[in-house]
Amino acid sequence: MPRSVSSPTFRDPRHQLGLDGEAAAIRWLQRRGWTLEAHRFRLGHNALDLVIRMGSLVAFVEVKTRGGTGFGAGREAIGWRKRRTLARVAEVWRLRHGRPADSYRFDVVEVCEVHRGRALVTHLEDAWRP
Repeated sequence: MPRSVSSPTFRDPRHQLGLDGEAAAIRWLQRRGWTLEAHRFRLGHNALDLVIRMGSLVAFVEVKTRGGTGFGAGREAIGWRKRRTLARVAEVWRLRHGRPADSYRFDVVEVCEVHRGRALVTHLEDAWRP
């Protein structure tokens, strides 16, 4: 059973926007056949937003939610340091929960502002390799 983060009341609306974006991404991915393995898998202060599976393919997903295009695309906010950190956390997940036949990749899901339960979702498969 995947572990999820409860939805506490956040003081900063950006945190709630991010959580809403992750929820939209989960719904979008599940409608396309992915199963959720983990939501916000933590290692210390670092976390993988989503770990999803389709058969033996496991994707570690960084979700970037934007209220508009003023700050650029979400994928542009994932620099080499963030990628290195995500790779380290993903390796711990793999060692704890991976299966022998699994293959892995890193994806990005961009979510454009959620309005009335609707969001524009873009799934960038195999966005980078560590």
